Amino acid sequence: MKKIFFLSFILLFSVSIFAQAIQLSPQAEISVITCGPGHEELYEVFGHSAIRIQDKKLGLDRVYNYGTFNFNTPNFYTKFARGKLLYELRAYDFGIFLRSYQRENRWIKGQILNLTLSDKQNIYHYLENNAKPENRAYKYDFFYDNCSTKIYEVLKTVLGDKMIFDSDFTFNNYSHRNLISLYAKGKPWGNFGIDLALGSDIDKKMTSKEYMFLPDYVLAAISDTKIKTNQGNIPIVKRTDKILLQQGVKEVRNTWTPTLVFGILAVLVIFLTYRDYKKGTRNKILDFIIFFTTGLIGIVLLLLWFATDHTATIKNYNILWAFAPNLIFAFVLLKNKWGKWYQHYALLLLILLDVLVLMWLFKYQIFSVGTIPILILLYTRYIYLWMFFKKKNLIIN
Repeated sequence: MKKIFFLSFILLFSVSIFAQAIQLSPQAEISVITCGPGHEELYEVFGHSAIRIQDKKLGLDRVYNYGTFNFNTPNFYTKFARGKLLYELRAYDFGIFLRSYQRENRWIKGQILNLTLSDKQNIYHYLENNAKPENRAYKYDFFYDNCSTKIYEVLKTVLGDKMIFDSDFTFNNYSHRNLISLYAKGKPWGNFGIDLALGSDIDKKMTSKEYMFLPDYVLAAISDTKIKTNQGNIPIVKRTDKILLQQGVKEVRNTWTPTLVFGILAVLVIFLTYRDYKKGTRNKILDFIIFFTTGLIGIVLLLLWFATDHTATIKNYNILWAFAPNLIFAFVLLKNKWGKWYQHYALLLLILLDVLVLMWLFKYQIFSVGTIPILILLYTRYIYLWMFFKKKNLIIN
């Protein structure tokens, strides 16, 4: 066993030394790789970015992919939920990378960069060093430190002031939430979940560099970027190759959207509340379901806000309708007794909903359209409960 470990160590060490010792030939090309959106999983709809280094003379063709992680990481799901999962840079054969995207029917474009041999060599050494086991891990952030933002970071770190970023995307006047909604429109439930989980910070208008959390904007930005040479500033992109074309994609429509499903639930709650009103009764099971569900969601949102390292889940005012104390009040409402404070609690919930609507109107935080029927449902039930408990308190007094 020791012998096998020793040989493995020597092999890895030798490969590392060999990689550092490689001198690229004048034929070497460095490309920014952009991959189109996928259609199966939510995370695929945003596309992907990587860097490719190819040297036909040396038989070298490697991709440097910052979008990988290790499923065998201890406490994987806990770390993912808490924003502590480390992503990794992996360097491997471009053919493997290409085949995986071919299976997923996604297009790939390569922007071959107009660099000196010295710059290519420096980028190659930087990436090889970054891909070492002791250097490859980094703390992932969907908006500010992901596979796409790493592309600009690598090029800027190596090229420095020679690289002139010249893109202006601010005329779009988009926020992070706007762009997520555009890309995830084919995944309505995923889009709703993102809107529910992320806070008001993602509603701020972005700077041009912040747009580059998405691969499409990296593609556009690199196209506009210049590089300083002795002959003046020239485009950093020599040419753009269409490496892989996407075949016909059949659009899948999701009929049961959050807006429709919650709309049906809102109609049901309005009907049951009207029936309670006519009979002068209160459906305890209905109230338990509403309060337990909103309270449980509220607990999750508070944990995302205060108990994780996610930068985008703070200041999330969905907690005004997903009110965490409702989880406790749900069990209180199962009793046949009531006190005066029940009436005040229902009034508090109505005030919180009013505050949320005002925040939406003044665009302090933008909420999902699917939230509208939820608010109608809650307004209906809370108003009835306020009236119901007020009437009971008058009778008691």
